[in-house]
Amino acid sequence: MSKAAATRLNILHKAFELIYAKGYQTTSIDEIIATTKVTKGAFFYHFKSKDEMGLAIINEILKPTMEESFIKPLENATEPIGVIYQMMYDLLFNNEFLKLEYGCPAGNLTQEMTPWNVEFSEVLSSLTRKWHSTLEKLIEIGKKNGNIRPNVNAAQVAYFVMSGYWGIRNFGKVYKSKDCYFAYLEELKVYLDGLK
Repeated sequence: MSKAAATRLNILHKAFELIYAKGYQTTSIDEIIATTKVTKGAFFYHFKSKDEMGLAIINEILKPTMEESFIKPLENATEPIGVIYQMMYDLLFNNEFLKLEYGCPAGNLTQEMTPWNVEFSEVLSSLTRKWHSTLEKLIEIGKKNGNIRPNVNAAQVAYFVMSGYWGIRNFGKVYKSKDCYFAYLEELKVYLDGLK
């Protein structure tokens, strides 16, 4: 990796950490520059604006990481109930990228930025739709395999599972405790078992 590419990647990673902890709009370019110890000229050499950097963070850091954690576990699976439950458990308790005190980075950016920035909205919407469609496909596979009742609406299940995850992430952030995760997972198990 060239020195320029390493500098750019360092800016993205440090900026992501700041934005994840503080929010996008309250994180200034000056803070990012101070944290990364690059000059203002170096920052603007790599990114024309804060929003260009923000989109790069989503596309180059957040999107690949989220796809690895939220989508890959569902691809090629055939038994949805156990796979969905295990994925949620891992996201809440075993994923080092996702921090209790900061919630879900994709959820945070969606709430903060999609009303104001069309480009952010499009990229985040694409990521959300991919997660939804992957969940929906897995539910349909479960219906075909007889693991899930044929009358279950796969799209509705996907929405419910996703909204539950984003909601409990916010509870964890507010309570500063993972205790609520246990309650969520217990109820999620009841819900998923009810799909059989």
